[in-house]
Amino acid sequence: MKRREFITAFGAAAMTLPLPAQAQKLAMPVIGSLNRPSPGSETFGEAFRRGLKQMGFVEGQNVSIAGRWPNANEELRDAAADLVRKRVALIFTADNGGALAAKATTSEIPIVFVVGLDPVAMGLAASINRPAGNATGVAFQVSALEPKRFELLHALLPHASLVGVLVNPDNPNADVTGLRSAASSSGLQLLVLEARNLPELEQAFATSVERRANALLVTSDRLFNLERRRVVDLAALSAIPTMYPWRDFADAGGLMSYGNSLTDAFRQGGIYVGRILKGDKPADLPIWQPTRFEFVINLKVAKTLDLEIPPGLLAFADEVIE
Repeated sequence: MKRREFITAFGAAAMTLPLPAQAQKLAMPVIGSLNRPSPGSETFGEAFRRGLKQMGFVEGQNVSIAGRWPNANEELRDAAADLVRKRVALIFTADNGGALAAKATTSEIPIVFVVGLDPVAMGLAASINRPAGNATGVAFQVSALEPKRFELLHALLPHASLVGVLVNPDNPNADVTGLRSAASSSGLQLLVLEARNLPELEQAFATSVERRANALLVTSDRLFNLERRRVVDLAALSAIPTMYPWRDFADAGGLMSYGNSLTDAFRQGGIYVGRILKGDKPADLPIWQPTRFEFVINLKVAKTLDLEIPPGLLAFADEVIE
């Protein structure tokens, strides 16, 4: 067959490919998003998409996202299985339970997670530097920041002696022994206040007032984040200076917050998703640990509490809300 005849025949054959085959060839990769609804989802979603864009992926142009938003733990496994059945290219989750559900459901589809616990202890990866399996992502140890939070509270209230700490006893990250040690290092006595639901949350604040706690530290927990506006309101009603784990609380009217930048964590999650879509293997991508921390002071709240913020504390703040 002559060259011109071959090219003509090949072109004709390509034109007659079945439509499903052509569609499959042109189909965009689909990211399965496995996350439970929570405040701030829109902001974190934007950060995730910024990370994707850094790697050359834009939703609707060359990648699509299939979201699953189960409300309960028991629904996470079903949602993960549904994404696997749909043969998504990758599963992204920013939920501890979601990461475990995805890992238990598939050992083949890549998983990118953003979690607040130790991913090695959770069984998500063999090690931080070499995950070795089909999952990698971002991990930050929220409890590791408690000593600094107590230190900042003590700098604000040098004469404080009793500090309440709000914990959810159902949260595996709520290490009361570690909290006691961190408080003791700052010369503070600890009043542990447990809350598993909204009524217990309200009772915890009532107890802090009754026991005359000088200040309160709110630990990182899904319940407290979901109810953060109520938590901030209860702190205002109790007139108790309160330290929070994320800047979202300070933005919502809380006094102070100190923690990792969650927007940075989600952006990095988007970058890792993009790298895997381009061919990197999860097993070879070290788990990313945030090194940027945000200390935010809300001066408006300080004034309502008749608190004068020491100049050194103001100088240390990354942002002051006036």
